[in-house]
Amino acid sequence: MTINNWKTRAESLEWEIERASASTRLALQPRLEKFLAHLEADGIRVPRRLKKLNSELIDEAIEARFDNMPV
Repeated sequence: MTINNWKTRAESLEWEIERASASTRLALQPRLEKFLAHLEADGIRVPRRLKKLNSELIDEAIEARFDNMPV
């Protein structure tokens, strides 16, 4: 796959995540993480904004788990 194809897929996934509801964002995180792993495996530098987005989604998932914990 060419760099332009990767870039198009990255932008599409990023757009989808940014416009998704909170629960859908959490569901898309594994897909983003898998995509980033494929980029790295192909020797393509992962854009910082995608790494940041993935970190934000992981943080959201962790917070969502704690929101459901009984106190």
